Amino acid sequence: MTVPPGINFAGQHRIGGLVLFDADIELPGGQWTCLLGRSGVGKSTILRLILDLETGGQFAGSITATDGAGLAGRISYMAQSDLLLPWLSVIENVCIGARLRGEKPDTTRAADLLARVGLSEHTHNKPNTLSGGMRQRAALARTLFEDRPVVFLDEPFSALDAGTRADMQELAAEVLHGRTVLLVTHDPSEATRLAHQIIIMSAQDAQAWPVPDTLPPRSIDDAQTLACQIRLLAHMRGIAA
Repeated sequence: MTVPPGINFAGQHRIGGLVLFDADIELPGGQWTCLLGRSGVGKSTILRLILDLETGGQFAGSITATDGAGLAGRISYMAQSDLLLPWLSVIENVCIGARLRGEKPDTTRAADLLARVGLSEHTHNKPNTLSGGMRQRAALARTLFEDRPVVFLDEPFSALDAGTRADMQELAAEVLHGRTVLLVTHDPSEATRLAHQIIIMSAQDAQAWPVPDTLPPRSIDDAQTLACQIRLLAHMRGIAA
């Protein structure tokens, strides 16, 4: 697979004349970047700005891909809300992007992804029959189905129990290997397991946090991973205070 583009983001975002953040972030091509920071600092806004979606504020800066091409059509996005269409079945929701583009969806691949997220018995159910965690897994399957070189994940595992969360982290790491991934999370352990690069965001700047020298996804009980997680959690608590 051709190495996907990296993304360079630099600029200031204001809401109502007040600066929400001023950040300079580089997303290396083919790697996972995990973005952490206190609630309301603008992590999700970074994703929306790169996606050219409405943010309710004003951005002054630049957003460029390292290959010089536009990013439109090259990013798969999983929002905090599952955004499942209630009148479609689960498998129809997974395939919705292809249908909207006028393409014939690969329903075999969609069914395989649903099996891998543990929803094979619910493929023809409507979203209102699913729990919150099941809906989130359906949204993850839809995002993985899109098969884009760049993937944005905004708190994609937040509704899952600990065991399922670890399973879905490993599935996402496997399927998205070699892609450029930006993961917004509040979970230091999640970032430490999955990231090639961890960025801690504040209103003033965005700073890199050292990651273990092992490759992700890292074992949950790896000593370096645990040590990094503990230091990162302590730092985040200090920011929140």
